[in-house]
Amino acid sequence: MSAPIVVDTVAALRAQVRDWRQAGLKVAMVPTMGALHDGHVSLVRIGLEQAERCVVSIFVNPTQFAPTEDLDKYPRQLARDLDRLREAGAHLAFTPGVAAMYPAGFATKISVGGPSSGLETDFRPTFFDGVATVVAKLFLQTAPDCAVFGEKDYQQLCVVRQLCRDLDLPVEIIGAPTVRDAHGLAMSSRNAYLGEAELDIARRLNVILRQSAAMLAAGSTEIESIDHAQQLLVGAGFQKIDYVAARESVTLTPWRRGHDGRLLAAVWLGATRLIDNVEIPAA
Repeated sequence: MSAPIVVDTVAALRAQVRDWRQAGLKVAMVPTMGALHDGHVSLVRIGLEQAERCVVSIFVNPTQFAPTEDLDKYPRQLARDLDRLREAGAHLAFTPGVAAMYPAGFATKISVGGPSSGLETDFRPTFFDGVATVVAKLFLQTAPDCAVFGEKDYQQLCVVRQLCRDLDLPVEIIGAPTVRDAHGLAMSSRNAYLGEAELDIARRLNVILRQSAAMLAAGSTEIESIDHAQQLLVGAGFQKIDYVAARESVTLTPWRRGHDGRLLAAVWLGATRLIDNVEIPAA
């Protein structure tokens, strides 16, 4: 496959998309922060099932990092990322710098309520404002027909859907199943921080969540199921648990039996924070 076109200005991005539009082609978008892995490749391929052209943004967004988080050490490997995009069949990589996305005097922030409440926000209070603002900018810059987001970042997916509903953004949001390694660990750019011993522990996260979700489906109370999950996570070697919580699939309000639900978790291994979620099986 040919290498993707690489542009780093909004003007060049819009010019290329305009040419595709004039040719009658649909456009899909996959927003990323780079450090691309098989999960990102799967998003591109899903986008190409929905549209003739796929734009992938690569931008480490500073507004979704708190001062204490890993912005400076977040992996950046553009040449390797472009190779992955060529293999995946992406047509354009949008690689803006911080000054292009947040020029001098930038003073606007988008805050989404609803599904942003709790969970990640309890520990990263500015995170979803940064996500909503950058995603809105990317959609306005690209004007895609659809955009693909992974279900691993499930709360983020719900927030983006709320953003598009509330602001009437004409973008279809497609949720893509989480891509996992052979042991069930959700693909994540931050997995690169883990040593072999930590990877062995990390691979227990999904197993424990599935066990606890099955307990909920079988009739256990939420307290029983979550206590069980937390005990198993500590026993497996996770040093800290930010949350394990059952939520309704669309609104992320507390789960009610008989409704579609997700069991979500955020845990720590050393200095690395991992998130994952599983569907609560129908009773």
